[in-house]
Amino acid sequence: MNKYPMTVQGARALEEELTHLTKVVRPKLSQDIGTARELGDLKENAEYHAAREQQGMVEARIRDIEGRLQHAVVIDVTTIAPTGKVIFGTTVEIANVETDESVTYQIVGEDEADIKLSKISVGSPIARALVGKDEGDVVAVKTPGGLIEYEIVEVRHL
Repeated sequence: MNKYPMTVQGARALEEELTHLTKVVRPKLSQDIGTARELGDLKENAEYHAAREQQGMVEARIRDIEGRLQHAVVIDVTTIAPTGKVIFGTTVEIANVETDESVTYQIVGEDEADIKLSKISVGSPIARALVGKDEGDVVAVKTPGGLIEYEIVEVRHL
């Protein structure tokens, strides 16, 4: 049985998506299917087939979210005393040792990862290299472009 680590915000977002799918999207699709049925011959009814296909995708997503929430391990990093060590949920500022370019990432669960929001999955190569290390440590990350070294500048519990 897989456990899915996620932040409090990530669990909340999944719960909100589940509520939206079950309370808004599912009833609308049922209504759309009923309306399409009234149009007659179901064999050649594109609206009916499209609504049924959409319903299947929504039901699959609902099952996926329910399974993830059922097996979620919600971690509230704000309840953990800051130690300067990189752990799940912390926000980490790292600097490329060669170029001195600095980036900040929050280490989150797989479902929450969004590089545009500077959130990386705990299973990503960068996160795997960072977890367990301390501020000031230098870590090597294997990338498609080669090995890159980063210094951990700051670790924040937000």
